[in-house]
Amino acid sequence: MPEAKPINHGNPPVVESAPPLSGNPQIPKEERTVPSIESRLRHNILKMPQEIRRASGIVIYGRRIKSLVFTTDLAIIKNCDADAVFAVYPFTPQQSISAAIISAASVPVFCGVGGGTTRGMRTISLAKDVESQGAMGVVLNAPISNVNLLGVSRAVDIPTVVTVATPQTDIDARLTAGAAILNVAGGKDTVNIVRAIRQKHPNVPIIATGGNKPDTILATIEAGANAITYTPPLVQELFSEMMARYRS
Repeated sequence: MPEAKPINHGNPPVVESAPPLSGNPQIPKEERTVPSIESRLRHNILKMPQEIRRASGIVIYGRRIKSLVFTTDLAIIKNCDADAVFAVYPFTPQQSISAAIISAASVPVFCGVGGGTTRGMRTISLAKDVESQGAMGVVLNAPISNVNLLGVSRAVDIPTVVTVATPQTDIDARLTAGAAILNVAGGKDTVNIVRAIRQKHPNVPIIATGGNKPDTILATIEAGANAITYTPPLVQELFSEMMARYRS
C-alpha cells in the first residue's frame, strides 16, 4: 500500500492579538494562532487584499460578508479566499450560467438578473430562478425602474441589491422600492457617493467597488462601505506569471 503523503501546512501560523474581553479590562490580551492549512497541490490561492478586512462586513443569514470577488470565471471562484462571489456580467442573464457558478462555488453567490437590457417580467422570473438555484442575493443594474425593483423585491425572499452609478440616484426611492443593499459603482466618484449615502442613511448596507490599490480600498471603507467588490487579475495574467517562474 503506497505511503500517504503528508499535508503541506503552508506558511507558518499567523499570530494576532485577540480582542479584549468586554466588561473586564483587567484581563490581559492573549496571543492566538490562526492555523493555515494547504495541500500539496492546492496552495496557490488568490488572496483578497488585506485592507478589505478593515470593513465591518454585512451579515446575511448569519454569515458575515466583507469581500466579494467580481468574476464569473470558475477557475478564479474555486481558487480564491473571497467571502462571496459577485456574478454580474455584460450579457443578458442566463440560468445555465448562474446554475454553473452556484454549483461550483463554495461561498455564497450574488447573481445579476438584469436591470439594463433585461427588464420587466424577465428580471422577476430570473430572480426566482437564481433563488431556487441557491443564490444568496440578486443584483439589479442601475437603469432598473423603481416599479421593476419593487416587483423583484416582492417576488424573492433573498436580498435585492441595486447598483448606484451616479450621485443623482434617488436613494430614498430605491430603498422604498425594496432595495436591501446598495452596490455603489460610480467609478472615480465612488468614494464621494458612498460618503453622501452614509451621511443620510447611517444604517443602510453598502457594497462598493474599491479598485485594486490599498489606498482606494481604505478610502472606500472609511467613506462608509460595509463590503468591497474586488476585480481579480485575469487568468491570462496569473498564468503569465506562472510561466515566467517556470522559465526561470
